[in-house]
Amino acid sequence: MRETIEIEGRRIGPECPCYIIAELSANHNGSFDQAVKVIRAARDAGADAVKLQTYTADTLTMRCDNEHFRIGGGTLWDGKTLYDLYAEAYTPWEWHPQLKKIANDMGLTLFSTPFDFTAVDFLEKLNVPVHKVASFEIVDLPLIARIAATGKPMLISTGMATLDEIEEAVATARKAGAREIVLLKCTSAYPARAEDTHLRTIPYLAGKMDALVGLSDHTPGIAVPVAAVTLGACVIEKHLTMSRSISGPDSAFSLEPQEFAEMVKAVRLAECAMGEVHFGVSPDEAKSFAFRRSLFVVRNTKQGEAFTAENVRSIRPSYGLHTRHLEAVLRARATRDIAAGTPLSWELVVADGATQK
Repeated sequence: MRETIEIEGRRIGPECPCYIIAELSANHNGSFDQAVKVIRAARDAGADAVKLQTYTADTLTMRCDNEHFRIGGGTLWDGKTLYDLYAEAYTPWEWHPQLKKIANDMGLTLFSTPFDFTAVDFLEKLNVPVHKVASFEIVDLPLIARIAATGKPMLISTGMATLDEIEEAVATARKAGAREIVLLKCTSAYPARAEDTHLRTIPYLAGKMDALVGLSDHTPGIAVPVAAVTLGACVIEKHLTMSRSISGPDSAFSLEPQEFAEMVKAVRLAECAMGEVHFGVSPDEAKSFAFRRSLFVVRNTKQGEAFTAENVRSIRPSYGLHTRHLEAVLRARATRDIAAGTPLSWELVVADGATQK
């Protein structure tokens, strides 16, 4: 597996800090100023990048009101036509250059999800450093090939894809020239339930597909992204809104700024906690070493008196002989008078007339 990839100087991979993306999507609610606020909130929350979606209603679908184009099935958008939904949610293309400059000036990477060839060409003119394939577009092999041909790193959301479909998409991308691919485990439900995320897929995909793997998450809260990091996710993508009270197509499954900041903090703490394979005493644990058990004389004992379960016990603290020696001690005698509360040492123990070493 490729160990790392790089996006604008940020290394992404198993030994690197998780790359955290704030998804703007439709949370600008048709306002450029609102989009800028979300980008600023992403910066303040600790995100590494902001992602847009580059389409229009006409590039994504067609204006049609028959049963094939009307949304149902219990989604947030039931009753709308696809065309009307995307006309409401899209990010005006003329905003892209300005938003990219604003994000870059804040130290954030800005990139997007192109949904057709014209969007790929448009984003290439903006010189975005990476492209994303949306989960529903994983079956659009010509689009994947077109994106791959740019030579830029690719993030591919897996969504509802079968393993065969993921393999086909990755093979298509690699054949077309992609060398840096991150697969994003994704549950294409809005919002998604934690029990439907199946995060154990993350390490499986990494091994199976010889690719880096992350998570594009639509669950409420921050627990699922943090759990994903402990399973090897090297990228986390999460929708960000200024407030869920602002009605919009994506607001219900987006994090508010303080929540996003808490997610970033929790991810960084989880990364720190994973550490490395380690056994033995850590520096902070050394202060607690005395709380281990060891052998102590617990009753006043005369010289020559036999050690028994009544005058020797395994207790805290740890200043006496190791408890592995209890059986041998109980076959021995005291070399001198010993006061209760004395840690047992070999110089206090004699067996068969010889001091134990």
